Amino acid sequence: MISLDKVQPSYLEKEKIERSQIWNEQLQISKGERIQIVAPSGSGKTSFIHFLYGLRNDFNGNISIDGKQLKNFSAEDFAAIRSSVCSIIFQDLRLFPDHTVFENINIKRVLNPFHGEERIKEMAARLGIENKLSKLARTCSYGEQQRVAIIRALQQPFDFILMDEPYSNLDENNRMIAMELIEEEAKKRNAAIVLADLKRLEFYKADRIIYL
Repeated sequence: MISLDKVQPSYLEKEKIERSQIWNEQLQISKGERIQIVAPSGSGKTSFIHFLYGLRNDFNGNISIDGKQLKNFSAEDFAAIRSSVCSIIFQDLRLFPDHTVFENINIKRVLNPFHGEERIKEMAARLGIENKLSKLARTCSYGEQQRVAIIRALQQPFDFILMDEPYSNLDENNRMIAMELIEEEAKKRNAAIVLADLKRLEFYKADRIIYL
């Protein structure tokens, strides 16, 4: 379980914190839940995802995973969490531009595999980028790179998958296919999906919609 206890970004304006259903509140996210975070620009959406993943700690209050506060985590603790508990799709993707699409995806599988190598090809075919697997990531369009990042995040074990505007450059058909794939993979792990976006996504049938 992920728990937030009165978390407030140290840099965010008071009025934005007061309007939020997350900042300065009590919030728990359990395995198996489907959460949609609706977050207008400037409300701290990306910061929220980065806080949960342990990339930033410039906040007041506490965030804990299974009862252990993130601010007390060592580098080894974060490495363990990121390899088996939390997977992430970054808004800025963070691909290696001079490595192939396959290499970008497979690095997650090699570090801590959940699937065999053949599953990468199956997912790539489903998302229409099978012919890109041998190409350098920098030669792909941004929408293709988003699909690469989605497939990469699904190669490892996880209890929570954190997603920051994962579909911003995908057409409606690919958004639906990607969402179905993520839902299937989360179900296999009984994992929670935490999807943050600027607006409500109607095709994502969340258990809870929370306004940041």
